[in-house]
Amino acid sequence: MAIRDILIIPDKRLRAKSEPVKAIDASVRALVGDMFETMYAAPGIGLAAIQIGVAHRVVTMDLAAKDAPPEPKVFINPEIVGASAEKSTYEEGCLSIPEYYEAVERPQAVKVKYLDLDGKAQEIEADGLLATCLQHEVDHLNGVLFIDHISKLKRDMVMKKFKKAAKKADSDKPNSDELAGDKEPSHHIG
Repeated sequence: MAIRDILIIPDKRLRAKSEPVKAIDASVRALVGDMFETMYAAPGIGLAAIQIGVAHRVVTMDLAAKDAPPEPKVFINPEIVGASAEKSTYEEGCLSIPEYYEAVERPQAVKVKYLDLDGKAQEIEADGLLATCLQHEVDHLNGVLFIDHISKLKRDMVMKKFKKAAKKADSDKPNSDELAGDKEPSHHIG
């Protein structure tokens, strides 16, 4: 298992629609292991494979309280097949939009069909935080971010902030000519 880099907006891959998993094999199991390790290290309570650059319909989640034993859940090819008319509002955040939180209204309860890690078809009826997380992560698999559920003005402000940060990060990286002349970097460790 390995901790993977989490994609941050405005990375265009976050807008890609993920492909269904055709077979649950060793590579899918390894991906799930990496996703859990990455999610726990972040720390987060849910992660979609696309957030680490893998366009497969795989979600990991753990909603256990901080001092409780872990309760890892895996949803492969999750599909929301029913949603309540009642709505609830939850302040959401996202590992791909660090340190930004906003109230989002979603259906209070959902019914989700998915495959477990053994390839068995499952169905879950979820409400509360689990319903919110499932909707948030399934949105990721469809190229939708939680900021798409807030006002255009707020969404534009968030995107502008992260585009500016990404541009600054790119300009801070040394180019290949600078690297060629830097044979013995002063910060070299190891």
